[in-house]
Amino acid sequence: MPGHVFLTGPPGIGKTTLIRKVSEVLTSSGVPVDGFYTEEVRQGHRRVGFDVVTLSGNREKLARISDDLNNKKPVHRVGQYTVDISSFEKAVLPVMDRFRSTTSMLHRPICAIDEIGKMELFSQPFISAVKKILDNPSVVVFGTLPISRGRGLPIVEEIRHRQDVKLFHVTKENRNEILHEIVTSIQDCCTEKSK
Repeated sequence: MPGHVFLTGPPGIGKTTLIRKVSEVLTSSGVPVDGFYTEEVRQGHRRVGFDVVTLSGNREKLARISDDLNNKKPVHRVGQYTVDISSFEKAVLPVMDRFRSTTSMLHRPICAIDEIGKMELFSQPFISAVKKILDNPSVVVFGTLPISRGRGLPIVEEIRHRQDVKLFHVTKENRNEILHEIVTSIQDCCTEKSK
């Protein structure tokens, strides 16, 4: 029986939208969910970067189109974007720390992680936190992974092939219909963890 649920698919297919919708459905039904998602930052019709937003409403920079961010070194880049690791860690690590040591089987909290991708993986503390949370039997992880291309990112491939992960491939054809199936899968994970 899977213990975690992940979404995968190409950029812009709707994974983040599903993370938000599923989190809202679960929260409204009394299931504890915390975590974060990434959101595009736009100026007019042009995407200029990404922010990381916690489910409790905190927002920090993740990346921007620029040569650097406030002259911080070292500079981490993905394509045209400079990644602000310190801002990312400031937002997400405190949230993730709460899940790393969770031992309560009563509440079975859900940790939403959108996403485990190139930008986020510049942070070694984030990688460590993800691994510890995935190995914590008291927590259900609901997250997103980039689509596999070529060799792939080692931790992404490791998660993709875990026995306790159910993976949904999000497409244009199914993205509006799979909400209920994802919610049910996560609820089943919560039930299984309580046994």
